[in-house]
Amino acid sequence: MKRKHALLYLLFLMLPWQAFSQAEVYHNPILGGDYPDPTIMREGDDYYMTHSAFDYQPGLTVFHSRDLVHWKPISHALNTYLGSVWAPDISKYKDKYYIYFTVAFPKGRKNYVTYASSPYGPWSDPIDLKIGNIDPCHVVGEDGSRWMFMSAGKRVRLTDDGLAIVPGTEEVVYQGWQYPDDWVTEGFCLEGPKLKRIGEYYYYLNAEGGTAGPPTSHMITVARSKSINGPWENSPYNPLVHTYKNTDRWWSKGHGSLIDTPEGKWMVVYHSYENGFYNLGRQTLMEPVELTKDGWFKTYDNIDIEKAIPCPVKTQTNDDRYARLDEFRVGLEWKFYKSYDPERITVKDKKLTFKAKGTDIRTSPPILFVAGQHAYEVETRIEIKGDVTAGIVLYYNDRFFMGTGFNKEKRVRYRKGEERGSGNHKQPVTSLWLRLRNDCHIITGAYSYDGVTWNRETWGMDISGYHHNTLYEFQSVLPGLFVCGNGQAEFKDFKFTILNN
Repeated sequence: MKRKHALLYLLFLMLPWQAFSQAEVYHNPILGGDYPDPTIMREGDDYYMTHSAFDYQPGLTVFHSRDLVHWKPISHALNTYLGSVWAPDISKYKDKYYIYFTVAFPKGRKNYVTYASSPYGPWSDPIDLKIGNIDPCHVVGEDGSRWMFMSAGKRVRLTDDGLAIVPGTEEVVYQGWQYPDDWVTEGFCLEGPKLKRIGEYYYYLNAEGGTAGPPTSHMITVARSKSINGPWENSPYNPLVHTYKNTDRWWSKGHGSLIDTPEGKWMVVYHSYENGFYNLGRQTLMEPVELTKDGWFKTYDNIDIEKAIPCPVKTQTNDDRYARLDEFRVGLEWKFYKSYDPERITVKDKKLTFKAKGTDIRTSPPILFVAGQHAYEVETRIEIKGDVTAGIVLYYNDRFFMGTGFNKEKRVRYRKGEERGSGNHKQPVTSLWLRLRNDCHIITGAYSYDGVTWNRETWGMDISGYHHNTLYEFQSVLPGLFVCGNGQAEFKDFKFTILNN
């Protein structure tokens, strides 16, 4: 009888794993596409996350979720282009929310902070903290003091309001964890600190090994201390997360933050490049972790991040993150490159009126969105007014992009940041349907004069090399819309289609 009861109990324990519906498991990434350096916080049942903005504006888009799997953009914290925005840290202290972040280019490296009474904004103008280094992280000491930890194991005291540093308090407090000498990395690169007080310990996560380069470069390491002042003890389970071989799907895994659920489950959220799809950028992944009996975090031996993983929280929604792209919400789904020009755009009834600026795509920044898919198609109807060229672009930076467009006299093709080929209209036109397809890096185009009969362009292109390891700048390939010259273009009937590849 006891054996029968034991068997029934075992079956009961196994039942939840065998009965998972599609909604009760998730697959990585939780945010596909270019969402690097994730920073995450929880307030009750609500989670908030933001990422590095780099050269895209408006920047520091804040996402909200109630299940850690489905995320909606709710605000953006940065309207001003200061330079390339790196590695933010989001937190709440008393009644305010703070985002600390680094601006790395073009005038050296500086750290800033912005704050708000709600994660929905509005956010304050950025405040220069007047200190160098990168990757700031806000943490409160056991005595209530406020600190900002940074790369290279450094920290500095913050004023009580968190909006300035205390001069003369910068110091090195941690040397990192030394990984084996035969590991292939970009370099030691102690960076990306994330600190969290859990029970009697402060847990100090860092990234090491470099954020790109070899597939085995990046990692997450853990140290702990009972005091914010140290000393810091390295985990015997280090590294917490790492790519061990170049045949894995996820490369250069690192820059992690710990996050818990109200029920006490722990996860680590981090970024990673995808093997074979480097030009998607660093995508946001999530992995369950356990707190061991000796008080350390480690990943589960029986969970494979390349397969389905049980959801840490019952899923709240199954919204399509692409459903509102045709609303052209700049600052949420859409963004500019290196400049935020709200006066250039007007949106009404899902029609975007986009004013031209500059003589070409280099001098007339497009609006872009994160596709985050291996294969997709972008289609829109365009009407031009004035002496302009308008179209669809796949954009890495202002030197490397490709796309298809038209003006009154001809269709044009862009390749490697330059106009490379054209096809004349039989007669002047001011309206054209365009379609651009990215099928696992292979780009093709099509056009239609009536939206019914489509003509395939004779050209094609491979953009698999458009990524950081060849072009630098930590960017990714983003689809978008452009107009340049004198006048404006109207984009309507916008469609984004994920291809089943």
